[in-house]
Amino acid sequence: MKTYSETLDWLLERLPMYQRQGASAYRPGLESITQMAAYLGHPQQQFPCVHIAGTNGKGSTSHMIAAVLQEAGYKVGLYTSPHLKDFSERIRINGQSLASQEIIDFVNEHQAYFESHQSSFFEMTVGMAFDRFAAHQVDIAVIEVGLGGRLDATNIINPLLSIITNIGLDHTQFLGTTRTAIAKEKAGIIKHNVPILIGEKDLETQAVFETLAQQQNAPLFWAEDLVQSLCKTDLLGAYQKMNVRLAQAAFQLLPQFKVTQEQIQRGLLKVVQNTKLQGRWQILGKAPLVVADVAHNKEGLVYVVEQIKRQTFDRLHLVLGFVQEKEMAPILALFPKEAHFYLCAANNPRALAVEKIAPLLTTQRYSLFESVAQAFEAAQKAAQPSDFIFVGGSTFVVAEVL
Repeated sequence: MKTYSETLDWLLERLPMYQRQGASAYRPGLESITQMAAYLGHPQQQFPCVHIAGTNGKGSTSHMIAAVLQEAGYKVGLYTSPHLKDFSERIRINGQSLASQEIIDFVNEHQAYFESHQSSFFEMTVGMAFDRFAAHQVDIAVIEVGLGGRLDATNIINPLLSIITNIGLDHTQFLGTTRTAIAKEKAGIIKHNVPILIGEKDLETQAVFETLAQQQNAPLFWAEDLVQSLCKTDLLGAYQKMNVRLAQAAFQLLPQFKVTQEQIQRGLLKVVQNTKLQGRWQILGKAPLVVADVAHNKEGLVYVVEQIKRQTFDRLHLVLGFVQEKEMAPILALFPKEAHFYLCAANNPRALAVEKIAPLLTTQRYSLFESVAQAFEAAQKAAQPSDFIFVGGSTFVVAEVL
């Protein structure tokens, strides 16, 4: 393959990809990624790292920690998923996406292996991230879990610190139908003698973390016990307070890295500048106010809807699309009934058809659209300068508007 476009086409079409295909592409288990890591020369052992799991907030927390480390002068690898606009966003070094030529060269070099071993899209991406971080000799890498924890392809690392943001009922078809069961899967990232930091303390999941930490002799910490005074951040979502607390707490548990309080404060105010994070209460326009946010499950959308309600506006326009596999009625019930709903489906095989969303609404104030672009354009035409347009429900909807 000679061009970046050809390379991406091969990756997206030839390799199973959960974001596009859903359950049929989900391949739990570490055997395949362990073999791949050995084939690549165990790159994950060549740099220190932080590992972050959780239902919501793990992306924002990962970017915050990376931003602070960059502010302290370290060369920082950042691996996150999914991407919003371009595949290269998944693998960043000091905020810069991996160069397209590096991606082309990596795939060309290892294509035969991927094909013969039927590597999944996610396994290949994780292998690429670890390989490139080792090649660029990063001082530290921040690694976000893809799905779950215990059986996630990222879980072959031995980090300096493991972090679990929170536990909610998402991806229940893979991780279990109770918060306790899901907590056990997320807690699978707890490693022997490695400190584990938890973002939210609650009775339903607390015992899970305490038991598994004790089994692994892993020192257990709760963010609320470590941090009382929160720094400010440039990320505008009110829900970011929990992630800020986690990021601040993390640096109390990383004595190997010299980071001052001033650098923490500066880094948290420069998350977007340092890491290029998008899609978190991102303001796209002022009159009318247009905001996009990638929150996509009930636990995350609760906070987003609270913030929507706190805004000042005359009329509310909601451009929403969702993916399959979610229980939609409780999610739709969160949104203000007086809003007008512009229902759409992203250009993705997993997108939920608008005809399946509409019957679950308890309002007649909705319109159906074949594409995200049409829905967003209709909302813009209908909105007055004093109105509010919110775009969300799915990462893929936000990506198409961005």
